[in-house]
Amino acid sequence: MSYNTKLADRVREALAHLPDVEEKEMFRGVCLMVNGKMCVCVSGQELLCRIGEEAMQAAIDENGVRQMIMAKNRPAKDFVFASEEAFQRQADFDKWIILALDFNPKAKASKKK
Repeated sequence: MSYNTKLADRVREALAHLPDVEEKEMFRGVCLMVNGKMCVCVSGQELLCRIGEEAMQAAIDENGVRQMIMAKNRPAKDFVFASEEAFQRQADFDKWIILALDFNPKAKASKKK
């Protein structure tokens, strides 16, 4: 599994103040779960952020941002991939973390198997 470990460390640091953060390997990288729900993942060189459908619609107009597409070309309504272009500045990186954390209380946890 090849992903940007420095980017993963940045995400870990950004979420370090939270009491309930867990890491899981998924999406060709590492996903940081907050309160048992997917929040921010590092997949390859990109951030995969769960920001909600409304924020996703606004975000996909930005450079370096695209909606996540699942199997069978099915769009994932709450998720976006942000390339390095979309978080070069610290303020931009912080924006993605904030968007994901703001949506987290509204997100549904996946069913446990």
